Amino acid sequence: MSYCRQEGKDRVIFVTKEDHEAPSSAELVEDDPNDPYEDHGLILPSGDINWNCPCLGGMASGPCGQQFKDAFSCFHYSKEEVKGSECIEYFRGMQECMQKYPELYPQDDDDEKEKEKFSSDADVLAETRGTDSDSVPGSEETPSSTEKSADS
Repeated sequence: MSYCRQEGKDRVIFVTKEDHEAPSSAELVEDDPNDPYEDHGLILPSGDINWNCPCLGGMASGPCGQQFKDAFSCFHYSKEEVKGSECIEYFRGMQECMQKYPELYPQDDDDEKEKEKFSSDADVLAETRGTDSDSVPGSEETPSSTEKSADS
């Protein structure tokens, strides 16, 4: 026994085995580009910013959401030769807000990571040169001009 019932915005349809044996007569409707529930990218077909895009990582909501929207909108709609150059105050406001909530917006210590990486690379290079200079390309020892003349 087939039947259909409405549950909020959803329609639940129960069908029998016989219903499934017949070919479907359902017609698919064209996607509506203005459907607010449809997945879109960062920019909507209207040219507006899609603040619900997962690509924004939730930055448009939360305690600094409005500052993010102001800064991002300014940059997106910028007509300046250096895009976004007029948006510095908006980005500064967003950064100041984010610094008030370090648990929500952790700061990457890129400088510290770079220093650690540089230090680590330098140590490896020093160890390599100290143990076996023949294994490092370009580190072959060549006699200086004074040594050549002394040997001749």
